[in-house]
Amino acid sequence: MFVIKEGDGGSYAYMVQLALARAGYPLIIDGIFGGRTKAAVIDFQKSRGLTPDGIVGKNTFLALREFLTGYTYYTVKQGDTLYKIAGRFNSSVAALRVANEGIDPNNLEVGKQIKVIYGFNLVSDKVQYNSLLGELIAEGLAARYPFVGLNIIGRSVLGRPIAALNMGVGAKKVFFNATHHANEWITTPMLLKYFEQYAKTKAGLENTVDNANELFNSTTLYAVPMVNPDGTDLVTGAIEKDSEVYLDALQFAANYPFIPFPSGWKANIRGTDLNLNYPAMWEQGREVKFAAGFTLPGPANYVGTAPLSEVEARAVYNYSVNMNFDLTLSLHTQGQEIYWRFGDYEPQRGREIGIKMAAASGYTLTDPVQFQSYGGYKDWFIMTYLRPGYTVEAGLGTNPLPISSFNEFYPPVKSILQVAMENA
Repeated sequence: MFVIKEGDGGSYAYMVQLALARAGYPLIIDGIFGGRTKAAVIDFQKSRGLTPDGIVGKNTFLALREFLTGYTYYTVKQGDTLYKIAGRFNSSVAALRVANEGIDPNNLEVGKQIKVIYGFNLVSDKVQYNSLLGELIAEGLAARYPFVGLNIIGRSVLGRPIAALNMGVGAKKVFFNATHHANEWITTPMLLKYFEQYAKTKAGLENTVDNANELFNSTTLYAVPMVNPDGTDLVTGAIEKDSEVYLDALQFAANYPFIPFPSGWKANIRGTDLNLNYPAMWEQGREVKFAAGFTLPGPANYVGTAPLSEVEARAVYNYSVNMNFDLTLSLHTQGQEIYWRFGDYEPQRGREIGIKMAAASGYTLTDPVQFQSYGGYKDWFIMTYLRPGYTVEAGLGTNPLPISSFNEFYPPVKSILQVAMENA
């Protein structure tokens, strides 16, 4: 558990400020734990009967946690109604009924504990993301929407869970994944945002995803929002600079001084590029990367010691083999391009669906005539199953794309994900 105090910064500071703002303390969410943030922490601690020291440690974070997962529990009291409870927690009767299946709003049982949903959306467009925030949002989605499944498909090198969400009852299986590359972490909120909008529309709480009910019945969506938790934490400052893990990464980075650190870090915490670690002509990829000088672990382009040498890649590989997906899509940044084939491997309907994705988003559908990559997830999926698999390069700019660009870059990604769902 982290401890964060005045003078600290990074993604944990963003998380604390986001939680405080949702709890009713007006703050500028800038990722800098300054005097105003400390004052808000002290006021919050007093309201919860905690030691008012302005430091966010275990107990204070546990109290703030519900403002990141978006739900809490409440024991029904005499005279309560769903309408009164919803008003007290800035929620809605409809959201409470969705989260508490089978609840009778006309006959609330005194003493019974119910799930209370806060009125804010879980996915924020104002903060840097780290692995803990990703975990809490996934937990919140499963809590708010009982038809959403949540599983842990593996753990990272540092033991962080790799979460998979699922939703739908249809026979067709679609798999979306994000943040194979650490400094492309903005793809995590992109994927989570689509999932949240889809779930909220299916629940009848908004109408932001077309054909949600039809898709739910025809297709099952599976999503791994953060394939590379450790690398993401390195890039967004969730790993302390004096820790052994950070110092080891700094040594790996020294092998390639021309790559900025940590902003240029794409790899997992062992210095292996996860999207070069799948068994798709991995040996040829190793030759290419070694010839280019990437022979040691580092921030990017090191393929690992063998295909699937990395636990994160193995987790996604095993999940894919077990689930036998009909279509997969991997979110990356940047370039506003869609890759749909792997060398001479052309999946049936791959180009057809890709054309629809390009038309919906304004992105370019690339049509390479030779192998231009090896060892990628999309490459392995296409080569193994000859089914549609895509890599989407979202947005334009310099990685890591800032969260301030989210609202500009999310709409075309949403359109692509929607086309994938409708055409699997």
